[in-house]
Amino acid sequence: MSLIPLLDHTFDGHASEDELLRRERRGKAQTAALWDLLDQVCDPEIPVLTIWDLGVLRDIDLDQGQVKVTITPTYSGCPAMTTIADDIRAVLQRAGYAQVQVELTLAPAWSTDWISASGREKMRVYGIAPPQPRQAAEIACPRCGSADTRLISEFGSTACKAHYQCNQCLEPFDYFKCH
Repeated sequence: MSLIPLLDHTFDGHASEDELLRRERRGKAQTAALWDLLDQVCDPEIPVLTIWDLGVLRDIDLDQGQVKVTITPTYSGCPAMTTIADDIRAVLQRAGYAQVQVELTLAPAWSTDWISASGREKMRVYGIAPPQPRQAAEIACPRCGSADTRLISEFGSTACKAHYQCNQCLEPFDYFKCH
């Protein structure tokens, strides 16, 4: 049985076509145990998020004992992908899978829409404002919840984040940019 809830939705309360396809892939009996094993692999930059939560883990195939894992970077050139691929290999090899191939795919391009609802909540609790729908004008403070915030810099602690400050509690925080 999968440890990750499969009922997460995108912003409008409906799963995207891509999310439905990803859930369908995860539900295959042949690879269910592999998906569960890879729930141990977290994003090295946001360690409270699994690669499933982040939407980076795209697919797993098992053919005659060889495992092929497909991942998509949050942006091309993301430095975390090497660590993620190494962590995937290590987890699967410890579980007895000697032949592990990690394939990086750039198409379709990763989108913040792929972050699970539980992943968004984990981000918020961790102190990072999760991405908001593109039409949202306000970024809420992950600490106090106030929408009275201001952009400090388009460039945060990593290329996929911007730096904000809350005008109510005065705490600085990262915002995971929507893309």
